[in-house]
Amino acid sequence: MMLTQRQNAILQAIERQYTDTGQPVGSKVLATLLPVKVSSATIRNEMAELEEQGLISKEHSSSGRVPSTKGYRYYVDHLLDQQAVDASDVAIIQNSFGTNFHKIDEIVSQSADILSNLTSFTTFTLKPEQKDIRLSGFRLVPLGNHQVMAILVTDSGEVESQTFAIPPDMNTDELESVIRLINDQLAGLPLREVLQRLQQDIPMRVMHYMHSPNGVLDIFDNILSHASSERFFVGGRMNLLGFSHNNDPRVLQALYGLLDKNENLADFLDPQNDDVNVLIGNEISNKLLKDFSLITATYDVDQYGKGIIAVLGPTRMPYSRTIGIVSAFRQELARQLLEYYHRYYDQ
Repeated sequence: MMLTQRQNAILQAIERQYTDTGQPVGSKVLATLLPVKVSSATIRNEMAELEEQGLISKEHSSSGRVPSTKGYRYYVDHLLDQQAVDASDVAIIQNSFGTNFHKIDEIVSQSADILSNLTSFTTFTLKPEQKDIRLSGFRLVPLGNHQVMAILVTDSGEVESQTFAIPPDMNTDELESVIRLINDQLAGLPLREVLQRLQQDIPMRVMHYMHSPNGVLDIFDNILSHASSERFFVGGRMNLLGFSHNNDPRVLQALYGLLDKNENLADFLDPQNDDVNVLIGNEISNKLLKDFSLITATYDVDQYGKGIIAVLGPTRMPYSRTIGIVSAFRQELARQLLEYYHRYYDQ
């Protein structure tokens, strides 16, 4: 679909004005916004044409128009003015990250909050991919009273721990033997392979040490699944309330439920490529989000992998500024993480 230069200017002006004010835009206002002087009658004719093409629509009884989902898509694809990021936004991005982090998770978690504060929308961050992380080893620490703490250490320095109850008839010598066996067989392998082996041949070997290995292997299975799962950090959850069109409590509850389940998030927060991606309305692969827009991007931390950042907001979002912030933000987050890795792992 190709529009004339004037139609492009009108659609662009409607989009910007509506984004700024939230009010439908009429021909009189447009006449003051357009770069070239045009009569209100001409503007009304052009608006009728844009409406026929499904790019704008009339809202209620007012004579003003608002962009449709199709209109936003056209705007993002053809009319977006890639503004340089505001210097104050850049300063906030650079100064918001502290320096006294103890874990990658802390940096990535804080980055979701910073991004949410900058955009006023709901944000998601995923730490660099876990695909090639390998198991360094398991440890079990007896806590007394039939409680043990299972600790998993990976070659990237990540530590996962969970506390479990063990059956009263199980002695710690048996457990130690199982731990030694698992470390001998599985240390150095990628976590995904460790998970497979725990389900396939390891149970048979463990039978030498105990009659029913399942309970113990469940402990490792549990902690491994947690360590190797993708975990998104969410910033600005409450912002959803501010821009959701639907005030039905059940819909809002379902939306918040969506934010709490990482497997749901992983389904729709998957950038199609390494650019900044914009999905509008039904383009997002979750029906609950048909009134929203989603901007996703990857960030690259060299040999340590790629992570994801995303912003979920209303279709009436300032696309130019938000895309600019996401672009600048992913570079700063990658830089922060690289610095962290160099500081802790390249000693």
